Amino acid sequence: MDSKTIEAGRQTAMISYLTLIGLVIAYSMNMETKNKFAAMHIRQSLGLNILFYSIAIFIGYFNSWLVSGPFYVFFVVLWTFAFVNAIQREYRPIPIVGDYFQEWFKSI
Repeated sequence: MDSKTIEAGRQTAMISYLTLIGLVIAYSMNMETKNKFAAMHIRQSLGLNILFYSIAIFIGYFNSWLVSGPFYVFFVVLWTFAFVNAIQREYRPIPIVGDYFQEWFKSI
């Protein structure tokens, strides 16, 4: 991927990691230009959000910091990794689950 494509999609990629509203805004921004770098980070952000909320439903029933604490730390680390990749212009998926997100959401 060339540096012009990455630079053009960098802002959209960073916005995609700023909550669900940022994800929607980034998706709508990328509808016109179809930037590959931005689309990759939008898929990562969408997958991360879906995974977070689907697991949080079950973790919430335990009502224990021993269970929910590591869960939140895990997702903060994944989110930080992905956001830093967008800032540093890197085309690298999230560890463990990022490749699955790219395959599942390839229509984005």
